[in-house]
Amino acid sequence: FQRLFSPSQKPRSELVRTSLRLLTSSAYRLQSECRKALPAEPSPAPDIQLVTQQVIQCAYDIAKAAKQLVTITTKENNN
Repeated sequence: FQRLFSPSQKPRSELVRTSLRLLTSSAYRLQSECRKALPAEPSPAPDIQLVTQQVIQCAYDIAKAAKQLVTITTKENNN
């Protein structure tokens, strides 16, 4: 996600930086939660309902951050 902006093209807006941080952290959390759903054989079975709720929350946060980025960058490009 950070590759959206080259080092010489840092996001100007704090809102963009905040949205990118939310997007990145949510993607890492989603990856972690998905790994929990497929544990190694010897470990105990995960609480699939809890993992599912966490995956849904991560997906929501990703969608929220993406919407914020689209809104902010559209406004910035129109100015």
